[in-house]
Amino acid sequence: MRILFAGGGTAGHINPALAIAGYIREKDKNAEILFVGNRGGMEEKLVPKAGFNMEFITISGFRRSLTPAAVKQNVLTVKRTFSSSKESRKIIEQFKPDICVGTGGYVSGPVLRTAAKMGIPTIIHEQNAYPGVTNKMLGKNAKKVMLAVKDAEKYFDKNCSFAVTGNPVRREIIAADKDSARKELGLDERPVVLSFGGSLGARKINEGVAGLIARSGKDRKYQHIHGYGKNGLWFPDYIKDRGVDVRTCPNLDVREYIDNMATCMAAADLVISRAGAITLSEIQALGKPSILIPSPNVAENHQFHNAMALVNNKAAEIIEEKDLTEELLIEKADSLLQNPEKLREYTDNARKMAIIDANERIYSIIKKITGAIG
Repeated sequence: MRILFAGGGTAGHINPALAIAGYIREKDKNAEILFVGNRGGMEEKLVPKAGFNMEFITISGFRRSLTPAAVKQNVLTVKRTFSSSKESRKIIEQFKPDICVGTGGYVSGPVLRTAAKMGIPTIIHEQNAYPGVTNKMLGKNAKKVMLAVKDAEKYFDKNCSFAVTGNPVRREIIAADKDSARKELGLDERPVVLSFGGSLGARKINEGVAGLIARSGKDRKYQHIHGYGKNGLWFPDYIKDRGVDVRTCPNLDVREYIDNMATCMAAADLVISRAGAITLSEIQALGKPSILIPSPNVAENHQFHNAMALVNNKAAEIIEEKDLTEELLIEKADSLLQNPEKLREYTDNARKMAIIDANERIYSIIKKITGAIG
């Protein structure tokens, strides 16, 4: 079986493809896998690091502006739309895939459109509750549109063939255990809050959780793990100005980057984070109540839709960034952490939404479409 993956631009598009490809490699040692990415994108580093071969096309997106720079960018994008199709055809002709899998991002557009025109079956995987423009266009010619959540179905063409597969979740997340995680981290029976805004950090989240962290540093009521990110190096001093030195508070674990996320999330009673698709899938897999602060700076405001899928199932609270204050965040955190019955309800509802066999579901679809056995 020969499988061509196309997706990139963000980790949210690349990591699901890598998870699927890794699972296929485990199940079928003879499978041949090739990735197509955009040179200069995150995929250029992540894919080879995971041990997969890669080819490149050059593609960019349109900018919704009439500034001279935007007009210039859009003219270049039109030219790249034609050249990337030619580049895609060349790669496809050389690799001769049995199926093409798109996981979103600009790069998947020309690859899957070209594959479909050449009679090669295509499938797409949509990680978000509100699908991206590229996936919505590609869905019309795809053999299967695989969704992380059923809420996304209404945004696609009604004639698409759908399957709810969930998002691939890392094995260490699925295997994580709360008691073992707390023991490993040296935590006691007090409530544990985990908050983060991504590897770069999110200034609004850092500012929003500062009051809760400072209060915990003084009253020691909660244990708090917080990742402030590469752009948040100012954060420890920001807390210190409030009379709390995070380095001397044993119930505070404040650091730049959380490199043991599976352990920290397993240990937590409450998660405060953005609403990226993969993060939410991990929250659901571990059954964690959460307060979600969607980023407003993403395409189609998809993080808001991701968050509302949990909110509507009574598995999470939401605070839009425009409404975020220290006081509101503390109020919502207290209302959950001081209400065991509500915590259990949110835990149960998050777990009900979880799909932990996404890789197997996706692999089964690929095998069925290609006619592969075993």
